Amino acid sequence: SKMDFSHSSLFGYIEDLQELTIIERPVRRSLKTPEEIERLTVDEELSDIERAVYLLSSGQDIQGTSVVANLPVLMRQNPAETLRRVLPKIQEVLHVAGVEMQLTAAVSFLTILQEESVSIHTYSHSFLHIILQNLEHRDAGVSNAWLETLLAVIEALPKETVRHEILNPLGSKAQLSQTLQARLVSCKIMGKVANKFEAHIIKREVLPLVKSLCQDVEYEVRTSMCQQLEHVARGIGTELTKAVVLPELVELARDEGSSVRLAAFETLVNLLDMFDADDRSQTVLPLVKSFCEKSFKADESILVSLSFHLGKLCNGLYGIFTPEQHLRFLEFYKKLSTLGLQQENGHNDNQLHLQTLEQEKKYISVRKNCAYNFPAMIVFVDPKNFHLELYSVFFCLCHDPEVPVRYTMAVSFLEVAKLLNSDVYTIHKELVTLLQDESLEVLDALVGHLPEILELMTNGREKNGSESKLLSIPDLIPALTTAEQRAATSLKWRTHEKLLQKYACLPHIISSDQIYYRFLHRMLTIILTNNVLPVQKAAARTLCVYLRYNRKQEQRHEVIQKLIEQLGQGKSYWNRLRFLDTCEFIMELFSKSFFCKYFFLPVLELTHDPVANVRMKLCCLLPKVKSTLKIPTDKHLLQQLELCIRKLLCQEKDKDVLTIVKRTVLELDRMEIAVDAFQKSFYENDLLDQEQERPERLLLEMEQLEKEKQKNEGRSMNINDKMFEKKRRDSKTSSVLAKSINLSISGSSSGTSAGKEEKKSKLVRSQSFSTQVLHPKYSNIDKCPNKSSATGYASSVPGMGKSCMLSFSDDSFRTHSAGNGGNAAFPSSSSCNLFNSADQKNNGNKESQSRKMSM
Repeated sequence: SKMDFSHSSLFGYIEDLQELTIIERPVRRSLKTPEEIERLTVDEELSDIERAVYLLSSGQDIQGTSVVANLPVLMRQNPAETLRRVLPKIQEVLHVAGVEMQLTAAVSFLTILQEESVSIHTYSHSFLHIILQNLEHRDAGVSNAWLETLLAVIEALPKETVRHEILNPLGSKAQLSQTLQARLVSCKIMGKVANKFEAHIIKREVLPLVKSLCQDVEYEVRTSMCQQLEHVARGIGTELTKAVVLPELVELARDEGSSVRLAAFETLVNLLDMFDADDRSQTVLPLVKSFCEKSFKADESILVSLSFHLGKLCNGLYGIFTPEQHLRFLEFYKKLSTLGLQQENGHNDNQLHLQTLEQEKKYISVRKNCAYNFPAMIVFVDPKNFHLELYSVFFCLCHDPEVPVRYTMAVSFLEVAKLLNSDVYTIHKELVTLLQDESLEVLDALVGHLPEILELMTNGREKNGSESKLLSIPDLIPALTTAEQRAATSLKWRTHEKLLQKYACLPHIISSDQIYYRFLHRMLTIILTNNVLPVQKAAARTLCVYLRYNRKQEQRHEVIQKLIEQLGQGKSYWNRLRFLDTCEFIMELFSKSFFCKYFFLPVLELTHDPVANVRMKLCCLLPKVKSTLKIPTDKHLLQQLELCIRKLLCQEKDKDVLTIVKRTVLELDRMEIAVDAFQKSFYENDLLDQEQERPERLLLEMEQLEKEKQKNEGRSMNINDKMFEKKRRDSKTSSVLAKSINLSISGSSSGTSAGKEEKKSKLVRSQSFSTQVLHPKYSNIDKCPNKSSATGYASSVPGMGKSCMLSFSDDSFRTHSAGNGGNAAFPSSSSCNLFNSADQKNNGNKESQSRKMSM
């Protein structure tokens, strides 16, 4: 039956609850008794130093730990008094202190060293002996914490101090009579000290102790010392390494303890560059071969380490491998890359069913290490042989069932693409696969280097003679769309933000139409519907980049209109705020004239916005808005800006907004407005603005020239057909008329051919400019163009004579003219004309001259 939540029944439930007998339990009203509070109370008038001394002397453990944690602050404030009064108390307390205070003290001492609160001499005099006293604490965690502090101190201490305070006592600490913990500490100190002194000192004072510890009865000590042999070898040089260290490593590689053998193997691999060819072929290679054989048959514990170091090992021994050995190690790598996925790893079927979880984790780690070493293996087999030797491994690793393996492949994908160079097209399918991966971790790793990968893919295809960008990576666009949708539907907004930021590279990869139909509108939808501010901003900036490189005027106008209507005039104040963010990106990416033409007045309209937050954001943006103006061209816009500010000052009722308005007015008054002519104070900004404006003009001009070329081809065909018909009909007329007709026809045809040649040359040059515009590394060409080239263009139509001039109405990318004649327009495919025919005739010759100079 359904519960009845009516008014009467609800009171019935309450009455029933009141009738329940609640069992009272004794509850402790306070966490501390009055006596405990009394013991924890400290006089407030005590200074920091006095309070620290008091708490260390008579306080509880938690209070003493607090003082020790605050020691770096006391050292910064009053180092002399802290060293004189507080540090001795800490030294006394540490003898009987618990684990927590010991760990806190080790961290505080290390912090004081890193902050350089005192000189290194003072530090060694005051703190070093306390560190050495607590180094052999019975708790292994505490001992390791003090050891880390000591190792950091050794790097900063002078040689003499290290020799007298640390190295000399080390001889007794490394003896068998000492505890296991003391001998383990001695091993790590040996490795750190080896890089501090000259080779002869190490040979005399350190190497005897190293040999002793390498032959210790405990396998933990032998393992620890073996791990430090690399540092010792770097300190003593090549000759002593060959004479002393290499024999010890060979002996340790045959040790009965698996951890000792593993440490010896890793040290051998790390020291390959110090061995000559004879040592590598006669000593190292046999050991490595035995390791590889035992890893599958007898000792699987070294598989993880072996797979991790295999890339370095193969390349380090590359020069001494025979073809048979080369093939053998390559097959070994292939076997490791599928370990756990097939039944070819030396086990029978019954054992496979009994694999433990630990063993499965080990196999996953092995395949992950194979993915990590994949770039090194490409170098090992030579990139030319990639498709024959390693492509199958690459395919398996990219399709591995475990996320860590695919993640590692995604991280190393860029390195693989760089190594393949012109053959990078062979892995485009795996790029699409990883983009569509179900794990967002894999996608996040791949997207981090997506622009570089796509550029390499495109360049590699161009080297192979492909003309179309889209053919370079089949199925790329669906994969990119799927990746964005998967990131959008997840809760990991940072991955979505990164992906949108990286998608700004697409104008250099795919065509303008593909971006317009598949990505641009999606960015606008994200701005309007997504609830995460960083994602919205990333989408807004990427949309502006797409608009920047869009090559069709109608599409640009449509996007601009949607931005103004759906964002700037949107019903939600959140959308209007995003419109202001988008305008900031417009000012960053586009020229000043573009912003003034399309966005200046829509931005000013927001001064009347009913929401105070929108008006506040607008006021903060006004200085940038004013910086886009030039006088006298934009004088009317400056007047509009001043009028809006006056209205804000007079009519604004919100106190916060009014405060920002007043501050903005002061900032605007201090600003200087640029003029159309170059000024020294605005020289760099003017150059930057012209660099931004030039690609806009070239894109627009290229579009117009292509359209004119198509029209002229069709028009010349029509003119020739009409003239032929007219000659046939008028063949019986007078000879004078025939001559005049022939002359007109010849003049028209000659004008047509000359116009065609001129347009063709301009189109070629414009296209060459456009290829430079579309790539960021060519954005700095021609830094000082002729200012007169920015006044607008008009071009004569071929075949129509010199008197008939074709004007272009789009002034979306207009620039500021230095003359008194106002603004001119750039070419456009729009049928609407903003200038009358008289203005066109008067300005035609000047515009034609300007155009030629610009090109």
